[in-house]
Amino acid sequence: MDLFQAMSVYVKVVETGSMTAAAQACGMSTTMVGNHLRALEQRLGVSLLKRTTRKQSLTEFGGQYYQRCLEVLGLVADSEQLAEQANSDIPKGTLRITAPPVFGTEQLTPALSEFSRRYPLINLYVVLSNERMDLVDSGFDVAIRLGELETSSLIARPMQAYTLKLCASPAYLARRGTPQTPDDLRQHDCLAFAYPASDNWRDTDKLWRMTGDGVEVEVPVSGSLTINSSQGLRQAAVNGMGIIMLADALVQPDLESGKLVALLTTYRLPSRPMHLLYGQDRYRLPKLRAFVDFAMEKWAR
Repeated sequence: MDLFQAMSVYVKVVETGSMTAAAQACGMSTTMVGNHLRALEQRLGVSLLKRTTRKQSLTEFGGQYYQRCLEVLGLVADSEQLAEQANSDIPKGTLRITAPPVFGTEQLTPALSEFSRRYPLINLYVVLSNERMDLVDSGFDVAIRLGELETSSLIARPMQAYTLKLCASPAYLARRGTPQTPDDLRQHDCLAFAYPASDNWRDTDKLWRMTGDGVEVEVPVSGSLTINSSQGLRQAAVNGMGIIMLADALVQPDLESGKLVALLTTYRLPSRPMHLLYGQDRYRLPKLRAFVDFAMEKWAR
């Protein structure tokens, strides 16, 4: 038995609703479709379908096995597509990207429209997450990653650093006053982002660091809100709830429109390195080379 062909036939039987329709879709006889199903069930030792004279339905295992067949056949198709792309200089196929949520929302996603115009045959699959996913195990072609890198065999291309700004709304500053020194922040509502426990910025809900005249200052802060959403934190500040320390990319439009005002601008706030990561063996793929070149054009350090 050709296992992949039997799985393909089974998928067609499920999707079309009958062996007769599946036979037409697969270009084979109904008898041959039945042979594939019987061979598959004998191999598995479990029934896949409940058959009556009027209709057929999936067994519980049959439904689970159908989903697995879709996954396996999809991987086989992707592998064949990978080989086709490796032999072509035209960037095409599905490019899987993972990136941090704020950078992904505010900078990557707006730029992807230009990338798609340049490379219309590339389909983009983007996951925005702070999780450091393994590129190979998770099936991603490329990752944009914040923070210090762990030792790995991946190629790491430096990008512009992830920088922060202190800001608050005009309404809040009119009500509470404008801080002139870092120490003034002790008297203000400083709204915090809730970083995960594994993040080396996890203590910023209680301590803000900045550098002025070459001297690092640490200021204990407190406020009425700690939240694990950058957009939620930004909205709280825009609505006058307090002072925030957020990524430049996220607050820049509000600074330009006047919804937020930058504070203590003579002080340098913490920043994080950012890199573009990909496997050296996958760089031969035209779709990946196209994206790496595009990303370096936009955000190279």
